[in-house]
Amino acid sequence: MSGPAALQPLPAFAARTAAVAGSPIRDILSLTDRPEVVSFAGGYPAPELFDSAGLRAAYDAVLSAPASAARALQYSTTEGVPELRATIAARATARGLATSPDQVVVTTGSQQGLALLTGALLDPGDVVLVENPTYLAALQGFGLAGARVVPVPCDEDGILPDALEEIVRRERPKLLYAIPTFQNPTGRTLPGARRAAVAEIAGRLGLWLVEDDPYGDLRYEGAHEPWLAAHPGAQDRTALLGSFSKVMAPGLRLGWLRAPAALLRAAVVAKQAADLHTSTVNQLAAAHYLAAVDLDAHIASVRAAYRVRRDALLTGLPEALPAGSEWNRPEGGMFVWARLPAGYDATALLKSAVAHDVAYVPGAPFFTGTPDHRTLRLSFVTHTPAEIAEGLRRLGRALR
Repeated sequence: MSGPAALQPLPAFAARTAAVAGSPIRDILSLTDRPEVVSFAGGYPAPELFDSAGLRAAYDAVLSAPASAARALQYSTTEGVPELRATIAARATARGLATSPDQVVVTTGSQQGLALLTGALLDPGDVVLVENPTYLAALQGFGLAGARVVPVPCDEDGILPDALEEIVRRERPKLLYAIPTFQNPTGRTLPGARRAAVAEIAGRLGLWLVEDDPYGDLRYEGAHEPWLAAHPGAQDRTALLGSFSKVMAPGLRLGWLRAPAALLRAAVVAKQAADLHTSTVNQLAAAHYLAAVDLDAHIASVRAAYRVRRDALLTGLPEALPAGSEWNRPEGGMFVWARLPAGYDATALLKSAVAHDVAYVPGAPFFTGTPDHRTLRLSFVTHTPAEIAEGLRRLGRALR
């Protein structure tokens, strides 16, 4: 009688999972998840500014009547509930981009919208252009799709149109991914003339544009810049991503995608395979909230608080960072981008910072190609001015 057969090794994971690293931001946040740490690392909205009472009332309204509750707790359409799609379309139209509800799909956060577009547009080996540096999770998503990511040269204002045209002609990319307004990680905003040039290049040379705008409502000074999607030449080739995470609450996991009809259909097919549809109860509660509450007034109060926090960070940076450091002054959003003097390594110094109960995100992971190890991202929205001042004192000691 023979013994049991030896177990064979399991098949390997997909090669792309080994090729794409995890998020160092998430790793940093796990290290700093202690109440005594002043963290400038995560792009987390300030929880004390959430309208929890208004959102609780919206959920109560949706779940109180039997018919409404039955609908909220049931499956829904992939595209999203009509009420929320209509409200999203109306808000986009009010911001200068004529939009109908059938041009909108509700997503489980704007991150899912980016994943749907990646699945709908990219085959392994396709070229994707990105700002350098750019949003880390976008780089992860493009890597998982097997795309070849090529950086576009940028300056303190963002994409350089002449460089973009040269790279498009040379690389023949499938798409350009950009965060034109209050970019993550740099906080910079692409000027209007450059937006028009990017749109013109996309139309003339044949290029999809993926425009990510999670921060556009958080403007503290300066004039509003129209979306890329609103420019001639880009209207039939731009997918616009938006989110309620930064202006309502990220726990809702509600975002939206506006795109040309054929691309939107492809994204809907990808979403059907991903999650069937975004949470019905969350969508209906958000639609009720948006009908009952003046969201723009709420956003104005959030902006006022965040403006003070941005200014507190900017005021304290000269004392906290070593002499010779540089940083920008973003007109909105959540981030300040800084660069330490020659000889400093922000990644290596993070261990010292955490030991002093303060944290930031090193800039290196946001780069495609050769990273700049002297850079770091500082988020200013989560803490009060007094907490920011204390965090900067700790950071100064850590860097010294």
